[in-house]
Amino acid sequence: MNVGQVAALAGVTVRTLHHYDRIGLLSPSGRTATGYRQYSPSDLDRLHQVLLYRELGFPLEEVATLLDDPAADPEAHLRRQHRLLRDRLDRTSAMVAAVEKEMEARSMGMSLTPEERFEVFGDWLPEEYAAEAEEKWGDTAAWAQSQQRTRAMTKDDWLRVKAESDAVERRFAEALHAGVPADSERAMDAAEEHRQQISRNFYDCSPEMHAGLGRMYVEDERFTAYYERIAPGLAQYVSTAVQANAARQG
Repeated sequence: MNVGQVAALAGVTVRTLHHYDRIGLLSPSGRTATGYRQYSPSDLDRLHQVLLYRELGFPLEEVATLLDDPAADPEAHLRRQHRLLRDRLDRTSAMVAAVEKEMEARSMGMSLTPEERFEVFGDWLPEEYAAEAEEKWGDTAAWAQSQQRTRAMTKDDWLRVKAESDAVERRFAEALHAGVPADSERAMDAAEEHRQQISRNFYDCSPEMHAGLGRMYVEDERFTAYYERIAPGLAQYVSTAVQANAARQG
């Protein structure tokens, strides 16, 4: 094949092939009677290796050293390139996942950086529920109000909200541990504090809406798992207390 055909096949410029020839990285095996370059199948194999290593970020000098190593056969190069490409794929997949998380976070109005979100929420990422929440409540006034408020929250605001949540969850857990009935005044007062916290930080949460949340804590295994990590039996306890408080408010 002549240089133009090789360039078209490999997706590079003729100028690139001339440069590879000048530096001894890829010299064609033959010449025509008039002096034009002619590339053999083995030349094309070498070009393929060159382009793979270049795609992996190797400088031309290092590519030449690798390809001219007498101890490395073609299979060795393929194994190395395969390993490097798999490593790149893993890194790229992780980067894609991080960008997607950031996109989801921004879509729900959260302006925290990934590091700040981890500091506030740990391994629980609220944006994982954003799409589902929007599908369920996206056309409600509560959703719009929550989006408006969270969009304006700073890291300090989220830390304050988290501290408030931790405090009321601790109250629930202490009441459960003490054997206080879930429909007692103490438990219902904690539930009312929980409702007020939602209203203060996210959206106006009516007792009826709060009762719906309470049912979700035992109907949705993800929320159940969240409370069960705090204390065994806490999900049902909070659910009962919230619904009892909603009845009391009504």
